[in-house]
Amino acid sequence: MDIKRFVLLRAVLLVVLAISATGCVNRKLTINTAPQGAIVMLNDEEIGVSPVTVAFSWYGDYKIRIEKQGFETLSTHRMLKGPLYDHFPFDFFAEVLWPAQITDEYDWTFELAPYTPLERDELIRSARQMRERTIESIAAAKANNQEAAGKD
Repeated sequence: MDIKRFVLLRAVLLVVLAISATGCVNRKLTINTAPQGAIVMLNDEEIGVSPVTVAFSWYGDYKIRIEKQGFETLSTHRMLKGPLYDHFPFDFFAEVLWPAQITDEYDWTFELAPYTPLERDELIRSARQMRERTIESIAAAKANNQEAAGKD
């Protein structure tokens, strides 16, 4: 009886060890800029100065903001699409059963435009347009509120 328990315990330990020693997916995203040395924010979190590499755990839409003195601030989105092995049922095999580590690396490069200040007249025209749009949206909101109040 003791030998059977020992053999069973040994088999269970070997299975647990085999599963824990199997692979995983190592995901890395590198963001580079031209010129380098820009502050990079990913989903509103500062991750470092370009070029910068970070680990990530999910695929999808990423919000990117890049700032460097003397250059226009860049705000954009990028979609990070997952590979086939990240979808059901392949993800189980890649993350749990595959005997080796999988490295999934992505490189994004962004070109920064030099900063060009607006001329005085252009700045005034832009401010007036913004003011007009604000007045129009306030008037539309008031009209919607009055209309909604009349239906009650």
